[in-house]
Amino acid sequence: MKKLCVALLFVLFPVLVFAQGTKEDYERSSSLAQRTQNKVFPKLSKPQWLSDNKRLWYREQLSPKSDRYMLVDAESGKREPAFDHAKLAEALKGAGFEKAQAELLPISRLVFLEKNEGVAFRCGGKWFQYDTAGDKLSELPKEKIPKNDEVDRDPPRASFWTGPETELKIVNATKGMVTLFWLDTSGRPQDYGKMKPGEERVLHTYAGHVWAVHNGTGSRVAVYVAEEGGTTERIESLDPMPRRPRPPRRNGNGGEGPGGPMPSMKSPDGVWEVFYKSNNLWLRAIEKGEEFALTTDGAKDDSYGGRAYWSPDSKKLVVMKTKKGDDRKVYIVESSPKDQLQPKLISYDYLKPGDKVPVERPQLFDLASVESSVAATSSGSAVAIGTAATSAVGSVAVTASATGSAAVASSGTATVAATAKKVARQVPVAVDLFANPYDLSNPRWESDSKRFTFVYNERGHQTLRIVAVDATTGEAKAIVDERSKTFIDYSGKQFAHYVKDSGEIIWMSERDGWNHLYLYDGKTGEVKNQITKGEWVVRGVDRVDEKARQVWFRAGGIRPGQDPYYIHFCRVNFDGTGLVILTEGDGTHTVDYSPDGRFMIDTWSRVDMAPVVELRKVEDGKLVCELARGDLEMLKKTGWQTPERFVAKARDGETDIYGVIYRPTNFDPSKKYPIVEDIYAGPQDSFVPKDFLASTRTMAMAELGFIVVKIDGLGTSNRSKKFHDVCWKNLVDAGLPDRILWIKAAAAKYGYMDLDRIGICGGSAGGQNALGALLTHGDFYKVGVADCGCHDNRMDKIWWNEQWMGYPIGPHYAEQSNVTLAPKLTGKLMLVVGELDHNVDPASTMQVVNALEKANKDFELVVVTGADHGAAETPYGNRRRADFLVRHLLGVEPRSK
Repeated sequence: MKKLCVALLFVLFPVLVFAQGTKEDYERSSSLAQRTQNKVFPKLSKPQWLSDNKRLWYREQLSPKSDRYMLVDAESGKREPAFDHAKLAEALKGAGFEKAQAELLPISRLVFLEKNEGVAFRCGGKWFQYDTAGDKLSELPKEKIPKNDEVDRDPPRASFWTGPETELKIVNATKGMVTLFWLDTSGRPQDYGKMKPGEERVLHTYAGHVWAVHNGTGSRVAVYVAEEGGTTERIESLDPMPRRPRPPRRNGNGGEGPGGPMPSMKSPDGVWEVFYKSNNLWLRAIEKGEEFALTTDGAKDDSYGGRAYWSPDSKKLVVMKTKKGDDRKVYIVESSPKDQLQPKLISYDYLKPGDKVPVERPQLFDLASVESSVAATSSGSAVAIGTAATSAVGSVAVTASATGSAAVASSGTATVAATAKKVARQVPVAVDLFANPYDLSNPRWESDSKRFTFVYNERGHQTLRIVAVDATTGEAKAIVDERSKTFIDYSGKQFAHYVKDSGEIIWMSERDGWNHLYLYDGKTGEVKNQITKGEWVVRGVDRVDEKARQVWFRAGGIRPGQDPYYIHFCRVNFDGTGLVILTEGDGTHTVDYSPDGRFMIDTWSRVDMAPVVELRKVEDGKLVCELARGDLEMLKKTGWQTPERFVAKARDGETDIYGVIYRPTNFDPSKKYPIVEDIYAGPQDSFVPKDFLASTRTMAMAELGFIVVKIDGLGTSNRSKKFHDVCWKNLVDAGLPDRILWIKAAAAKYGYMDLDRIGICGGSAGGQNALGALLTHGDFYKVGVADCGCHDNRMDKIWWNEQWMGYPIGPHYAEQSNVTLAPKLTGKLMLVVGELDHNVDPASTMQVVNALEKANKDFELVVVTGADHGAAETPYGNRRRADFLVRHLLGVEPRSK
């Protein structure tokens, strides 16, 4: 009996004495973002360069009630106030702004004027000009009001500036319903509800925060920036704002990869235009309007269409002929639509692993000898010229007369017959080098029109090539032939840049075990040299300077002794010499270059260190001056606990595994805390935060009475190829053995981390990982919440799963499925799914439910109606997840006290 009482006391002790998971804990969790907001100073608005490219200015917030405008000479590093703040405050008082103070001027959207005319700024809804030399303030005429591309055009910027509390009054002067959104510091719109016609609303906000208004169709119609002292804005129109021109899309590393702009259907010389009709390729003479078919073999399931690529000399043309793949759809039911009582059946296209993908084949046409004339009739039948006969040109059948002319029919009210002394010649393209495609991308002609190239991604993602095709013979040659025994990370590490004048190609590869850049001879396919080299990785290419023959790129692990995930900015010559690391500080970096490229603003931070902003020279990376260094003292007074960077060894006993430990703001080292791992082990990236944030969802979770950890185990990206390859056909691993060792090492250092109470939660791939942890390591992880998980890799999207699990579909897919492993469940499990998930088929979760039911296992299921992917991040899903962890890790009813 005595032993039983002692055991019972041990179980109840954390509950009765420490009272974690209480109502107070929940309130502290929900208010974390508000309590920690605007507590780190100084902080800067985005620095703006003056037209001479030698000076820049910014607004520096020193405290919630103090700021100043600074001007910096970039060449000397001299920093000084941009103008006399006290004199401007007095001038504003004279203009009716009686509360104006030098320490906190009630102005926004300041602009430096040309020709030393001072500054223009907005104050109280009006624009003023201030002559800084003559101390003269005047209202700015409407025609001279500066345009602000970040606000006046769509999309606007994020709320990167947080000034003092203020009010923004919005009047809906239109005849339609509108919706208000606050654009948070990441630019994400947060819904603040609808406004009826004629309605007025006063928003409690902060100076510098950005608010957007959308019309009934979801188009953005207005954007406002909150100002100190409060302003009133009227919504006058429901017309969409003008869109900011978008730059040509490039691949994720800045190269000329898939997803580029749609090529013109018109030939460069303006003579011809390509179009498609009845699945075939047609040609139109732009000036005369003549039309004739280039192909007749197109069919519904094997058609011409989409992209067209003209040679620079307008004499040759490449188009894609696409054989249709599987037409798989996912069906979901919206149980409670907003516009009707009855449910809706929704479907969307969704290829899954093993499905047939659309197969594109490049079709090459030689148009050099086409000469056309047109004859039109009013009859509805084709006009034949001469005696028709059929002959084959290349692989296309054409109808030709005895005199060498062709007859084709045109759609419309008239029938057009186009004659040609010679028909366009189709050149058969050899397909041996791209016989099993997953995707063909980026067809591009060389400047002399003698050949074109494209990138071939083989099904299974173990071969990636740049293939060159001779435009006269159709002969194909592999210029780059990248191969891997495991996988090629084409979705995250593909980069190709074609150097115009030299014919060289810069190519990204992990062939030496680390992600690096190589310089190819684009004619011969030989590697001229490796551009970057070492036990570090290229994280992305920002630009290629062909004139200077330099590559500007981001790197990870290039600074010895620093976290290998920290991003640094670098420059190197094409031949591999002259490597310059432009950033220095022990943290992860972002940079903004001056318009002329001579200077850069380097902002760097860590999870445990506020941002530092520096001005550096681009030539050698040397520091010009420090613009700001954040101070955490005010934040720490709220109880904020500094996240701890922690490193432990992986299962091999050698590799360092990096993670972060989060503690609640009422942390007491004398208590025992359950551990919750917030997991996402998707191989496409790394996921442990590296830059500074005052509040996150993970921190809010810790407030409930947990120690929360985030870890990047083996199998995730941005380290060596060997590190990454652990995921190959092995997603069930999820780096869990490394994560367990990491948590045990942390608990050995900190006795308050309770290894007997360990939970895990995650969404999407993290949902798969969280449930997989319970099923494969149930002796360690005891409680799990799996949100919208891709629990069986055969049920999820094709590109993500085949890249890591391989093709064709092998038995390992079924062996590693959470559905197959479901009978092994021993811990406490909550499954969360959104009924309208468009990212991961919701049936993936329901098939786990089916398997658990058949295995007679207890679990909780939360279906969030109307929710898409990430259902656990909805208010209801988040609350249910928190309650589940509190009940089963803390042993109390949520909010019970």
